[in-house]
Amino acid sequence: MIKIPIMCGIMDRIRKGELIFDSVVTYRDSMKYDNGFTGSLKDSTKVPIGELIHVMLTLSDNTASVWLERLAGGGITINSWLEANGFHQTRVNNRTPDRQANREIYGWGQTTPREMAELLALIHEGKAVSTAASERMNRALGRSYWDHESLSQIPAHIHVLSKQGAVNQSKSEVVLVNGPSGPYVFCLITKNQQDTRWVHENEGYIILRRLSSLCLNYFEPTLHWIPVPDMEKYSP
Repeated sequence: MIKIPIMCGIMDRIRKGELIFDSVVTYRDSMKYDNGFTGSLKDSTKVPIGELIHVMLTLSDNTASVWLERLAGGGITINSWLEANGFHQTRVNNRTPDRQANREIYGWGQTTPREMAELLALIHEGKAVSTAASERMNRALGRSYWDHESLSQIPAHIHVLSKQGAVNQSKSEVVLVNGPSGPYVFCLITKNQQDTRWVHENEGYIILRRLSSLCLNYFEPTLHWIPVPDMEKYSP
């Protein structure tokens, strides 16, 4: 989920005229983080910044995220934006000199469910970075490929903003649902999970699906929507 603050950092530099959304940057093998989409590119491949944002948000591409973090000015710059906008617990730890001790504990980034939900709400309300930047971020956050947990409990015709995160002992998701009765937002982050299996039945994934279903039925009681059976056969 730290990729949402990274995106805010990029958008802020675009707002200031320090970057251009569709400017082209060059990939180098030294940038590779893992074997995701961007990490599989050939050396010297040219990619527009906007496409990097797209794969970072939709596929949660890690190599694109590290690259964009650097283009945003690094963790110090992103963290300064977070602090200035009232997010005191959300921080980028990766490759950030004053955050190495936190990185050992929390990994790439750290946040709280409340702050991440508030950040998504700020984007939805058009108040993050600028109205135009928020509009672009709204669109980017509505296209997640990883739609098999919380999003699987929400009808496909309802527009949803979301970002997912997962490591062995933690599963997390922040979701803003533009329901017929009005928007609602929720965020759940598990911690120190004993169930570290990467399967549909992982306890963290189960509670994400249950929370999403509870919220939908509470805020939209007249929908009476039931998830389509066997959808896990067609899920990533």
